[in-house]
Amino acid sequence: MATKTKEYLAEVRKKTGLSDYKISQEYDINQSNLSKYKSGKSALSETHAWLFASILGLSPAEVVVNTKIEQAKINKNKVKLKFWQEQFENISNDSESLKINIAQINPIVGDINNNAKQIIDLSLKAFDSSVNLLLFPELALIGYPPEDLLLREGFIDQVEHAIEHIRTQLPESMSIVFGAPTRSAGFLYNSAYLIQYGKIHTYHKQYLPNYGVFDEKRYFKQGNKPFVFECGGRRIGLVVCEDAWNAEPVSMAVDFGAQTIISLNASPFQVGKHEERLKVIKKRVLENKVDFIYVNMVGGQDELVFDGGSFAMNADGEVTQQFPFFQAITQNLNTLIEVNTNEPVEKTLYDALVLSTKDYINKNSVFNGAIIGLSGGIDSALTLAIAVDALGSNNVQAVMMPYNYTSSMSLEDAKAQASSMSVDYQEINIHPMVGSFNMQLSSLFVGTEIDATEENLQARIRGTLLMAISNKSGKIVLTTSNKSEMAVGYATLYGDMSGGFAPLKDIAKTMVYRLAKYRNTLNYVIPGRVIDREPSAELAPSQIDSDSLPPYNELDAILMLFIEQNQSVSHIIRQGYNPDTVKSISQMVLNNEYKRRQSAPGPKVSPNAFGKERRYPMTSKFQP
Repeated sequence: MATKTKEYLAEVRKKTGLSDYKISQEYDINQSNLSKYKSGKSALSETHAWLFASILGLSPAEVVVNTKIEQAKINKNKVKLKFWQEQFENISNDSESLKINIAQINPIVGDINNNAKQIIDLSLKAFDSSVNLLLFPELALIGYPPEDLLLREGFIDQVEHAIEHIRTQLPESMSIVFGAPTRSAGFLYNSAYLIQYGKIHTYHKQYLPNYGVFDEKRYFKQGNKPFVFECGGRRIGLVVCEDAWNAEPVSMAVDFGAQTIISLNASPFQVGKHEERLKVIKKRVLENKVDFIYVNMVGGQDELVFDGGSFAMNADGEVTQQFPFFQAITQNLNTLIEVNTNEPVEKTLYDALVLSTKDYINKNSVFNGAIIGLSGGIDSALTLAIAVDALGSNNVQAVMMPYNYTSSMSLEDAKAQASSMSVDYQEINIHPMVGSFNMQLSSLFVGTEIDATEENLQARIRGTLLMAISNKSGKIVLTTSNKSEMAVGYATLYGDMSGGFAPLKDIAKTMVYRLAKYRNTLNYVIPGRVIDREPSAELAPSQIDSDSLPPYNELDAILMLFIEQNQSVSHIIRQGYNPDTVKSISQMVLNNEYKRRQSAPGPKVSPNAFGKERRYPMTSKFQP
């Protein structure tokens, strides 16, 4: 249906924030003509149609045709009405051939020049394929989250220079949308940029998340206006990430004439996140009867991992295109991609850990590979598999460091896995070093019993050796502790906690077993005995984890309630768990915050991860 003059005028009011009187002054429009436009007694002149199209970012042809139809109706000229209606149909048919590509890219935070080059290269490639509109994720130019880079002197200067460079490199008939910060009147905005017909337009994100891993209000000011543009005869509205989780920004764009909503996102992965996105976007779609395109980032960034999974949804709430997860890809929305959205959680988690490990090491170019202290236990076995899948066997080294309490089974299984995964494998017997340490400390420990002190010496010697190899080789040490152990402090500070990245930091022990079994379905690399045996740190004779901890299925269930769901001790006890066990475990969690504060970063995959997300005081007397 053709848009009327008074509707265009209403949109100009919204876009400019000006009254009719101010519009007449600002744009040199006769007040009498403006009154007729407002009342519907007159259609826009061709001159004013072009003016309004420029203000609203619309195709002048579309606006002129609509006003010609309106004039013909007012003048009751059937011949002209028929002619201009045919032209309107031609424009509408052209919109059906609109080619939109999504560039689900993996930018590097702060790598402005190379990110800009990627945007330009993909845009030119899309242009050669007759693509009308290319879409990139939120803050694609600078990566997400940029954090305090935004406060650095000169950072925004580089951003602005890069945006202008992108503009000059694009053909005028090519339209692209990408995310970048905007500096205006002393404020920063998280913006979506449209470059079209050689001009730059911006939309400012209206809802700034400030929870969990997000702290955007530290850096950005909120926008308050919708943005709608025309491309290929289609009216398109822009929103950015959190905007779509709120009703108002989408409805504002639709009220402004949007037929399709595009949302640029840097939405981090956690278990169940994609299903949550689909549910929220479907709600927005059905509320507004509008098509929706969701563009997400992919890649690892410190403790966050972005899963991609971009998609398109029609006005009936049906997903018409689903992009793959954990994979950078540029694809046309009209080209069918086969993506399995019902994969087991173990595969999704494993893919997330591999990508985050790969990106953390490769994006930090100071490292040329990874080292793992391979113990013959389940945690180091899974970590080795992740490292090899992330980096390739030629870039991974495994070091076994046996002592008196290391079983022959552990030695055999560690060597077998290293061989099956074709990694460099070395053994260093730490017996003489442990003996030397104990001898030097013996005079200080006279009259004391052997306890965890002597056990921790073994772990700390191993940590020192791994760090020495790391210094010499340039490879990063991957720590192997899981979330269950980190929660209760069942890890040695400056020992097995030594290292630069912890792939399993947010993975509960019970899930470690599930992931190991999943990895063996791809090809058998983790010896079955490693999965089936009773877990042990092997720091004392006949030691097993259950000497110090409840069974892991019980421990993880309690930790899920206490950490993930923030439930009180009394609530957890009411769920049927032993009161003494719950009190003991909760106290262990609280007592070991100081350890976790010194632990290596690791990928967040749960709703409440240690590190960037969970911020708990080390010094506190509160009893939950």
